[in-house]
Amino acid sequence: MSRLRMMTYNVKGLYLDVDAVVEVVTEQAPDVLGLQEPPRGLLGRRRLADLAERTGLGVVVGHGPARTTALLVRPGLRVEEARARALPWRIGQVRRGYSVARVEGLLVVVLHLPLGSPERLMHLDLVLHDVAAAPRPHVVMGDLNERPGGPVWTRLQVGLRDAVESAAPTFTARRPRRRLDAVLVSPDVRVTGSAIVSGDHTRRGSDHLPIVVDLDVPSAADGAPVPAT
Repeated sequence: MSRLRMMTYNVKGLYLDVDAVVEVVTEQAPDVLGLQEPPRGLLGRRRLADLAERTGLGVVVGHGPARTTALLVRPGLRVEEARARALPWRIGQVRRGYSVARVEGLLVVVLHLPLGSPERLMHLDLVLHDVAAAPRPHVVMGDLNERPGGPVWTRLQVGLRDAVESAAPTFTARRPRRRLDAVLVSPDVRVTGSAIVSGDHTRRGSDHLPIVVDLDVPSAADGAPVPAT
């Protein structure tokens, strides 16, 4: 059995208070960090690498097809099957993608779904089709841009369950009124703790509150360790 701390966090391109984001992540000390809205553009790669270095993590998936997502992992953990997939887009829409990697045997999927419901459902169907044949255990986390009870949540909860005990909202960070962010796990994963993180640093760092979940995961086969960056 492996114990992993998962964290999902929409960091709004690191356009607000980067030091606050570093403080939030460092304080929570995740083993696996799924980002939404990571820094992009000409300096995006360097800024993401700086965030990883300052928080003691390594970038496993980022940039390119990952687009609006990234996946960071604590060095020393076994990582396999790391990849990114671009999702369809039309002119006027945001170019989106998702990140996937198997960490200590746990398949981790990081999403940032669209604002519009038809596009959101179409993207989710493509992601679920891609990972459906992958062996369990699974965890899907990210910014779903939809409240619990909506069609995206309903489809995800066919084979996964909400890992967060609290129904507290995650958006906006300053005045939370809606829960848009999620961590969902397959039935063979045991949840030992969960929290929606709030405080002055979360209000300064982003417009979303991060979620942290502690998991017990069935033992995995050997894989490749994550190099430090």
